[in-house]
Amino acid sequence: MPNPKILIVDDEPFNVDYLEQELEDSNCETVSAVNGREALDKVQAESPDLILLDIMMPVMDGFEVLRHLKADAAVRDIPVIVISANNDLQSVVKGIQLGAEDYLPKPFEPTLLQARISSSLEKKRLRDVERLYLKSLERELDIGHRIQQGFLPSELPRVKGWEIAAYFQAAREVAGDFYDAFLLPDGNLLGVVGDVCDKGVGAALFMTLFRSLIRVTATTNVLRAAGETNAWTHAERLGHVVSFTNNYIAETHCEANMFATLFVGIFDLQAGTLTYANCGNEHPLLLRDGKVAATLPPTGPVVGLFSDARFAIKEIPIERDDLLVAFTDGIPDSKNADNEFFGTQRLIEALDGADLSAAALVEKVEDQLHRFIGEAKQFDDITLLAVKKCD
Repeated sequence: MPNPKILIVDDEPFNVDYLEQELEDSNCETVSAVNGREALDKVQAESPDLILLDIMMPVMDGFEVLRHLKADAAVRDIPVIVISANNDLQSVVKGIQLGAEDYLPKPFEPTLLQARISSSLEKKRLRDVERLYLKSLERELDIGHRIQQGFLPSELPRVKGWEIAAYFQAAREVAGDFYDAFLLPDGNLLGVVGDVCDKGVGAALFMTLFRSLIRVTATTNVLRAAGETNAWTHAERLGHVVSFTNNYIAETHCEANMFATLFVGIFDLQAGTLTYANCGNEHPLLLRDGKVAATLPPTGPVVGLFSDARFAIKEIPIERDDLLVAFTDGIPDSKNADNEFFGTQRLIEALDGADLSAAALVEKVEDQLHRFIGEAKQFDDITLLAVKKCD
């Protein structure tokens, strides 16, 4: 590890020389500046670990140097010890308020100076370690974000006579929400939105597990019970998807106490029906003639909490120009700067009378949410899936 570098800022050569002599045996490298302006230049050029700063100097005094240093995010963590003959209480308080680590009056006791320097350098070292750790954590979260994005569909299926669109906005680097839409082996469409409990990395890991289980159980026969060979009805397939996913999470990861709300449905593209299960999710909205014609309340509990839980499967007709909107609670639970919730009613009002394509509807909801949230911080993931029958 290189020796610490200390910048001495004083317009009196004698003072600079004296401080350099005091630091000769401390294994520190020293550089110097004779006024505040030169000090700021040296900070940028030399990246010191500590600054010993006089107050009364030409061109720019020490207080102004402190203001500039603490206003610059790149250098504000460099500790500054003020060493000044200007030692009245008002000046001491001002120096500390402006961000100085310590304030020593001239003449100073060398032993005390050495102690303050050692303490300040140790604090700087710990801050540097913390900064490196945070940067490493940011890199890991960025990698996690990119990996998780791979578990969301890169593009949605294109099906003649149907429109599919989605909106997803994570509240953090990684998310617990997810959506998916894909074609089944029989050519029909499965759509899902989900919200894993909790937030952060744990929820993100389980999000990938939920999504993967749903995909593999829906598209293959690998996890069917031994001896089952008959073709499934939509209700049987969906029941298998939800039950297997639920039991796997509840039994294999019971100690994690993780679960997800899910809405999952199979669209029969020829018959014009939707076979669905709503597992503790927000009520999807069925739009018909620009109005909310129906809501789809839960048909069972959340997925992953109770082994052998029962999930009812229901079916509704999907008519021409019907549009289904499924979403997670991140939409109604969004808040604005006045701490008001967006709520389901605002969503319904935003959709009322809107004879739109699936993509246009998603854009409208996104715009309404951004306008409502404004400068407030998004605290929950937002997910929406829209499917419209055009023919």
